[in-house]
This record gives sequence, structure tokens and C-alpha cells, in this order.
Amino acid sequence: MKNRLKVLRAERDWSQADLAERLKVSRQSVNAIETGKYDPSLPLAFKIAELFELSIEQIFLHD
Repeated sequence: MKNRLKVLRAERDWSQADLAERLKVSRQSVNAIETGKYDPSLPLAFKIAELFELSIEQIFLHD
């Protein structure tokens, strides 16, 4: 699954560590989600969407 997480994070000038702290996950988890190695759990996807004030569909794109 593709996602816009890296772009959204960069628009806010947040590091992966900044985003990880806001989501209460590890920086490695953020990296894995951004690079498509890992799909977030549904609760985490909702948390990400809420943080960026977007819908899940606006962040995560199906191939």
C-alpha cells in the first residue's frame, strides 16, 4: 500500500522521530510505514489520519 506520510510529514517540517513521538510509536515504525514495508494497524491508521486532519483514504493509497 502506498502512502503520503513522508510528504505530509515534510510539509510540517517534522522528522520521523517527531512523528513517531506524536503517534507514540518507534521511529523505525514510521520509517517502515513510509517505505511500504509495513502497513499500520487500523487504530494507528486512524491516529495518523486524525493527526494530519485527513481521511485514511487521503493518506493511504491502494496500488
